Amino acid sequence: MPETLDIYLAGEWTSGTGDTHHELISPIDGSHIADVPIASPGDIDRAVTAARAATDEMRRWSAFERAELCLRIAEAIEPLIPEIARIQTLEQGKPYHSESLDDIAEANEYFSNAAEDVKRLGGEVIPTSARSKRMFTFRRPVGVWAAITPWNFPVTIPLEYIGPGLATGNAVIVKPPVHTPWALLELAKAFDAAGVPRGAVSIIPGGAEVGDALVTHDGIDAIGFTGSSATGRRIISRMGIKRSIMEMSGNGPTIVTADADVEAAAVAAVYGAYYNAGQVCCATERVIVVDDVHDAFVEAAVAASQVVNLGDPFDDATTMGPLNNEATAAKMDRHLADASERGAEILVGGGRAPGHPSDLYYDFTIVDRVPEASSLSTEESFGPVLPVIGAADDADAVAIANRTRLGLQAAVFTRSLSKAFWYTDRIRAGTVVINDSTDFWETFQPFGGAAGTDTGWGRGRIEEFTDLQTMVIELSGD
Repeated sequence: MPETLDIYLAGEWTSGTGDTHHELISPIDGSHIADVPIASPGDIDRAVTAARAATDEMRRWSAFERAELCLRIAEAIEPLIPEIARIQTLEQGKPYHSESLDDIAEANEYFSNAAEDVKRLGGEVIPTSARSKRMFTFRRPVGVWAAITPWNFPVTIPLEYIGPGLATGNAVIVKPPVHTPWALLELAKAFDAAGVPRGAVSIIPGGAEVGDALVTHDGIDAIGFTGSSATGRRIISRMGIKRSIMEMSGNGPTIVTADADVEAAAVAAVYGAYYNAGQVCCATERVIVVDDVHDAFVEAAVAASQVVNLGDPFDDATTMGPLNNEATAAKMDRHLADASERGAEILVGGGRAPGHPSDLYYDFTIVDRVPEASSLSTEESFGPVLPVIGAADDADAVAIANRTRLGLQAAVFTRSLSKAFWYTDRIRAGTVVINDSTDFWETFQPFGGAAGTDTGWGRGRIEEFTDLQTMVIELSGD
């Protein structure tokens, strides 16, 4: 029997006042695992009203009180990790042992990091032209945030907003996708256990209509969005003058230079293409290989791909599970068909894998000599594919790398420190990783973007959740 879920609304568990539900279908086997209430306009109004009251309360707390709240949340998450990870695998499809457990264990860091950062979030004493005046700055909470988050990391990405949001005295209303809300709702039990103020966090699943209602709501002060660039552009056009953090698509390249450790590059590129079945904004979307090492790289990548074991994500031996949804699988079909028609050569995989309990299991795929004009090169495939594009030399590789509007994260493989800086100076990407996968990530690293993909994260994220306030004092009588 499928579970009947409640939503976490203004600090309470409720079925809401809407009259529609979404059937949550597991990508693992196509089974109906839960029914999810869809928030009504009245539910959204209630969440916003409660959020306003909560942030009015928390803005009066000291930084140390908010830090302590975050640490209590981190502690409350700990015993929930195995069950949250199980639910995430069930609804999202990523391997339980090699990915989901690590995802949820990382959740604590978003709160512990925020607790440390907010205690060091100070203001300034600013010089003035008048001898009798003193000027100070303070960081104040923005207010009520709506966070619209994706299905590829259904727990950790919302926490990138909730952690620093609470630490700085904001309230956060999260709209997860209707087909992956369950694990985050399970984690919300930790908010109750930690004593989060009522209304400071709400989790209200829904589709585009719920997202649009939040984006346009007069009671929302700021929008946080992680997802596709197409959806991000629609949000920007609808939200008016609200503050925002927008982390959108990536199509960052992996560049393999003539002096690279080719085997290490191949292992890292393969990992970046199969981790989470390629459903990562900084996945290996393009591998640009200088012609001198092309054949050696392709041979090494084919060999490295043998580590990919597609199967049941609850099996210890599985390294890659199914894709999450049919839209992503269909995009993979289109991209591979287009590349083949344009003359690319499929060396490994190339389609949906037969013999599995759903049609979302996709073979790990390596495609050689991918034309730059193909959709496999120009768009974010978001699936387990490693496209290889040739480059004549370093200058050509940079030119190909920069022909994108999605410059989130790139990687360069070289044995030369000078060449590493040369590439970093020229590539338009928020992060350039040297001699590791584009999937490299740590919770406290700066994670900005270039070429229209991202407005930035990292250690400075705590400031994104604050307004700068200036105080000027006239010292009379001197």
